[in-house]
Amino acid sequence: MDLTQYRRRATTEVRIGGVVIGGGRPVAVQSMTNTDTNDTEASAAQVVRIARAGGRIVRLTAQGPREAENLRHIARRVRELGCDAALVADIHFLPEAAAVAAQYADKVRINPGNYRNDRGQFAALVELCRARGAAIRIGVNHGSLSKRVFDRWGDTPQGMVVSAMEYLRECRRLGFDQVVVSMKSSNTRVMVAAYRLLAETMEAEGMHYPIHLGVTEAGNGLEGRVKSAVGIGALLADGIGDTIRVSLTEAPENEIPVAQLLADHFRSREGRFEVRRPERYSPTEYRRRSTVQTPLVHREFPAGFRELEALSANPTAELRAAILDLDDREPVAVCRRYEDASAETVAVKAAADLGLLFLDGLADGIRIVAPRLAEAEIERIELAILQAARARMSRTEYIACPGCGRTLYDLERTLERIEARTSHLRNLRIGVMGCIVNGPGEMADADYGYVGAASGRITLYKGREIVERNIPQEEALDR
Repeated sequence: MDLTQYRRRATTEVRIGGVVIGGGRPVAVQSMTNTDTNDTEASAAQVVRIARAGGRIVRLTAQGPREAENLRHIARRVRELGCDAALVADIHFLPEAAAVAAQYADKVRINPGNYRNDRGQFAALVELCRARGAAIRIGVNHGSLSKRVFDRWGDTPQGMVVSAMEYLRECRRLGFDQVVVSMKSSNTRVMVAAYRLLAETMEAEGMHYPIHLGVTEAGNGLEGRVKSAVGIGALLADGIGDTIRVSLTEAPENEIPVAQLLADHFRSREGRFEVRRPERYSPTEYRRRSTVQTPLVHREFPAGFRELEALSANPTAELRAAILDLDDREPVAVCRRYEDASAETVAVKAAADLGLLFLDGLADGIRIVAPRLAEAEIERIELAILQAARARMSRTEYIACPGCGRTLYDLERTLERIEARTSHLRNLRIGVMGCIVNGPGEMADADYGYVGAASGRITLYKGREIVERNIPQEEALDR
């Protein structure tokens, strides 16, 4: 990682259907369907909508052999509709489903934490993908590490990297290089540290596989967009990332404009800023530079509060270099001006530019100058960035998955109802998860959780403990 300038990490090319990622190509954007994968027409129609929005890679859940087999019909129908989007099968638990999906998908995503520790079955999957020209994504999730890895490393960035590297080394042993890797978490600080540590570890072993970026369970609305932009933007600023997915609890096609805005925002980042004291910075270890416990928004700045304004085309590197070169530990605020009229656009850009400085503990205050926005909108964005960076909590945070074919209820409407009942609360994290596949793990640091257990049934959590199991959904919100 080069602290002085923007430089993309060198990666090999990987072909996913008609899309090639890595090798210095533009960052590709993608999404995932939330339809029942057994419903061919609904799934194909949603793939087309995502593709028309600009997402040329579309993932579908294939939780079992039946759903994996239906990818054949979905793929055929998508092509009949004139759509050339690359199709990715998302596998959990069952290697048998991966083997079926590999016959029809352009890429197969497996989660090492949910995949049986059977090298023979994985090698067989590699050979199937090699024969068809399909790719594989090694997709590690913070909340679903294998017991073996968890028992030794815990649910840490190090544990996530260990989990990924086992499978990447196996791919290299088998001579298979059509591999993408991801390290997703709903905790942006964990997510960024894991990806940076992964990039360091791969570099040390001479691996150059492309990286898929994403923040899991980001939620919806402006806050969901900001959370994704903080995590993804911090890594794009470091030159890490070849394809991105913004996970929102909304219609999946809504994710594409946000992802494309992020990709375009980092297409070019001119400027070089010398860092004289690089030893002050550790990309994988959180360090607070000052003694300030709670970063401030601009309305709260005391008289004489020191501010640094970024004026270059690479505001992240400019501000980071300036802060690292300071000889004292006095508080410092970061500032950036945006001329956009859209609050969403300002929020995504500012989160991508400035969020890293709070994730890394460098900054103590934030000022966004946006002449075309109201003061209340600006403050909401500033607070959202601080919360997404885990620097200051000012409202209830919803760790909500985007939904997929495994989801057992209307996730989007349910989240809206939960927000309406709980948004007045402070300093709480509430998980709203479609199913048990990733639910309990990905919302592990939530105070309360609402998880789909079966059709029409919900399980409620307090922390990691189940307090109501398999209750009727119509009772779940009151409970």
